[in-house]
Amino acid sequence: MTVHRIAVLPGDGIGPEVIAAGLAVLRAAGERYGLRLELAEYPMGAAGVAAHGDPFPRPTAEGVVGAAAVLLGAVGDPALDGAPRHLKPETGLLALRARLGVFANLRPVAIHPALGHSSPLRPERLAGTDLLIVRELTGGLYYGEPRSNDGQVAVNTLRYTRPEIERVSRLAFEAARGRRKKLLSVDKANVLETSQLWRQVVSELAAGYPDVQLEHIYVDYAAMRLVSDPASLDVVLTENMFGDILSDEAAVLAGSLGLLPSASLGNGPGLYEPIHGSAPPLAGKDVANPIGTIGSVALMLRYSLARPDAADAIDRAVARALTGGARTRDIAAPGEAVIGTREMAARIVSAL
Repeated sequence: MTVHRIAVLPGDGIGPEVIAAGLAVLRAAGERYGLRLELAEYPMGAAGVAAHGDPFPRPTAEGVVGAAAVLLGAVGDPALDGAPRHLKPETGLLALRARLGVFANLRPVAIHPALGHSSPLRPERLAGTDLLIVRELTGGLYYGEPRSNDGQVAVNTLRYTRPEIERVSRLAFEAARGRRKKLLSVDKANVLETSQLWRQVVSELAAGYPDVQLEHIYVDYAAMRLVSDPASLDVVLTENMFGDILSDEAAVLAGSLGLLPSASLGNGPGLYEPIHGSAPPLAGKDVANPIGTIGSVALMLRYSLARPDAADAIDRAVARALTGGARTRDIAAPGEAVIGTREMAARIVSAL
């Protein structure tokens, strides 16, 4: 039987707590579905700086490459806000993505019927929302060179190549083909040359997917449409910074950042993490919502371990737990009992 080696990076803040919850569910699913799992833990982010003086230390860099998949909690620590760039936890995260070669970040957003109270949008506007944001992850402003800041002038470079756009676009077209066959490509082609190339390449690739309906829109209209007509969206494809912003905006639809998982895919091990940050003020208080991490575990089983049966079981267990009448404080209805991180994980394990 295949042994699946998972590199576990708890990270900072609430990261260790939500990772513990995710691992409890992963182990329960492994027992039920006969999965042999080997879990290896490594420091990352501020924890990496504390242990090795590096947010992405060498033992972690070596450990993730040999894994079947990587499960990450969150990184970030305000104590390092004024640190040199090479010591910032976010720099370690960018290095991790580059090391793994994960070029496409998938962020699904679906609305659970029991959580209509959690979103500021009216339930009728949310009805039928089930979308997937596909964000290019290793290009654009976050990686472009040169970059500098001398205190008077700051420079960042926005750069994309045809191969970078082609590979993430193909993944998005394939995803749309397996869903409702609609692809919305988001750019700023009226002012940015990189967006003009983006639109050109996506349009050329569309000829190979005649069954997928392609639509191009500017990012400002996409931001508005995401909250005004979310049910009309199926797969949303966009570049790195636009995708970062739009996917966090999409958390408003679900009602909490704590609910949303993500999968980052490329040619090597996949990277799985909740979309929320490290939330240092909540660390150690057993209040963080672990569902984004547990959903990321389900995505890991689906994409990296080729066990959609186990992934589906986790998704069903989460849905049952959310209907149970007690939830973490970020999604609890007025007057409803509030439970903590560990109790929510225990309910999902029980539902399995």
